[in-house]
Amino acid sequence: MTITADPRRAAIERWIGPATGHTGWVLAPASEDASFRRYFRATLPNGRSLIVMDAPPEREDTGPFIRVAGLLREAGLTAPEILAADAAQGFLLLTDLGRETYLQAIRSARLSDTDIDHLYAEALDALVRWQLASRPGALPTYDEALLRREMALFPEWYVGRHLGRRLDTTQQTTLAGVEDVLVQSALSQGMVYAHRDYMPRNLMLCPQGPGILDFQDAVWGPVTYDLASLMRDAFLTWEEDRVLDWCARYWDKARRARLPVDTDFAEFYRAFEWMGLQRHLKVLGIFARIRYRDGKPHYLEDAPRFLGYCRAVAKRYRAVAPLLPLLDDLEARDSRVAGG
Repeated sequence: MTITADPRRAAIERWIGPATGHTGWVLAPASEDASFRRYFRATLPNGRSLIVMDAPPEREDTGPFIRVAGLLREAGLTAPEILAADAAQGFLLLTDLGRETYLQAIRSARLSDTDIDHLYAEALDALVRWQLASRPGALPTYDEALLRREMALFPEWYVGRHLGRRLDTTQQTTLAGVEDVLVQSALSQGMVYAHRDYMPRNLMLCPQGPGILDFQDAVWGPVTYDLASLMRDAFLTWEEDRVLDWCARYWDKARRARLPVDTDFAEFYRAFEWMGLQRHLKVLGIFARIRYRDGKPHYLEDAPRFLGYCRAVAKRYRAVAPLLPLLDDLEARDSRVAGG
């Protein structure tokens, strides 16, 4: 009896022929993400290619992906079209948006500063169109409970599991106070569709504007959330002046489109920075969880980038400044442990 090393891939190979009505597909890995999903590229002899999503049903639900893909396409944006679906097995057959992400193109060093500005202008235009399509009730609400559950990942996974520490009473009080500020700011913002991972790794180079991926966790959330994801990326760091310029360009577009952004740019930028800080704390926890629970260690290599984001924001605003001594202590202890 032959034991298949990858039974889900074997199941995909059995499924794809009847799902497409074609034979002769060549299946190859396309990508994987921080969840339990992975993707294959299925290519016909004539060169046509499609993407197969493998989402184990005991771990992932394909329903939100299908629903949000429809919302994005209704908004006139470029998102995969669902060609076939098998919820029981956790398979989706999708149109192929290409092979190069914004992140790959930027890291290739072939783009000029003007080229990069053009890519970000297209990403901001697409973000405004996505937000203009917003309607209440279409997506789950990014409420206080979810905001707090996300930030709880930082002390549990980053501090507790990765650093092997437990916050003392004073540190817990400090962190709770900062979290209260961030939650209040988030909940006071205008609400729109929020992709929740709108960053260069999830944007594809497409002729008609960015192809948008990894959107299944979209919610009805704060208007600055996706902008914070795009500007304060997990894998790229930009100079503050450039971020400020891009944010001002978005703010101007959003105001003219009558999106619910603050009419005072300084207040808008503060809300943007505090929204980013909430996300940074969450992501530090998520990256640690991915390493220790899911066996994917490379994400945590970007923890210093997020700690840098956190420190920069905490230095600029008195209301979240108490986070600085906490980070100082955590990073100092971490350095002593790392140095033996």
